[in-house]
Amino acid sequence: MYDKRKITDARNRLREAHRIVVKVGTSTLTHASGEFNLWRVERLIRSMVDEINAGREIVFVTSGAIAAGRSRTRIKAATIPEKQALAAIGQGMLMHIYEKFFAEYGKIPAQILLTGEDARHHARYVNSRNALLALLAMGVVPVVNENDAVSTNEIKIGDNDTLSATVATLIDADALIILSDIDGVYTANPAVDRTAHLIDEIPEITPAVEELAGGAGTTRGTGGMRTKIEAAKIAMTGGVTMLIADGRADNVLRRALSGDKIGTVFPAREAHLRLRKRYLAFGQKIAGSLTVDAGCEKALAEGASLLAAGITCVEGDFIAGDSARVLNTDGQEIARGSVNYDAEDLLKIIGQRTVAFAALLNRGTAELPETVIHRDNLVMMK
Repeated sequence: MYDKRKITDARNRLREAHRIVVKVGTSTLTHASGEFNLWRVERLIRSMVDEINAGREIVFVTSGAIAAGRSRTRIKAATIPEKQALAAIGQGMLMHIYEKFFAEYGKIPAQILLTGEDARHHARYVNSRNALLALLAMGVVPVVNENDAVSTNEIKIGDNDTLSATVATLIDADALIILSDIDGVYTANPAVDRTAHLIDEIPEITPAVEELAGGAGTTRGTGGMRTKIEAAKIAMTGGVTMLIADGRADNVLRRALSGDKIGTVFPAREAHLRLRKRYLAFGQKIAGSLTVDAGCEKALAEGASLLAAGITCVEGDFIAGDSARVLNTDGQEIARGSVNYDAEDLLKIIGQRTVAFAALLNRGTAELPETVIHRDNLVMMK
């Protein structure tokens, strides 16, 4: 099922990576008690600094602010405002720990807090990119976290797995290393299935791969394998090779960047997307989905715009200008882009040719867009 030659190529890309995003989850940073595992944090930072000293650039995406606030206050927050309060308390504690360890090894960290709104507004998206690149040029280590003190479920990027993939595509990273409390993607849940085995490489995110993803593994983090698979989809399309590996293992970062066969690797697609295309694909919130027939799928792969005639199903409550996923008949996401019609109008014209739009929408002689998603506003995900 998996091509060993491709595994070698993907591992080589990790070994040759210059600009790297390293993401670490709460469960990797803390003990089972919820307190910080300072031994592990110190060794992780030492490993990152050593790679920087060898000539690489590293952006550190971290979770843990809420856990730090909970550790200090002993409050088990349940509501969003309570979690926001704990994040506000914990963020300073988190950076204090990082500053101490980075300083011991001669590096300066810089805190960058992002929300979903920063990704969805083009100006903020570009400004975030510029700030991160400027810090790297200065030799400073950007430490990125979701701004949980002001984020809610409606404006969060989603989780720090998705955040790390968004950051990786934003800065044209070569690799994304997600260090988790599991050593990769398995053929089944290894906690309940003794026959489950680790998958070395996943060259394409198919519906079958997405079915392998389960829920969150612990109560201390927010991400599960599902969010990591979504992060892989973003990274691969954006030209970033991604690896999921066990953050608790000894020398895991060095081994990953030496090309050792650990974890599960997701090879990057060949072409990097232009900044505007990256924003269309990953900066905007996905508001719905459009299912297309096989002929339409083939036309999109050949560079065509998305026409109503090839759409078979519309889901979601979106308006013109929103982003939507394009799915094939197997339910696999093959593209995403900015739609030219509201969902309500689109339901009336799917399967129809352009000449029929005005009558179907009762628009008289109004000039209507010929395409549902123009190819200039469409990003292929497969």
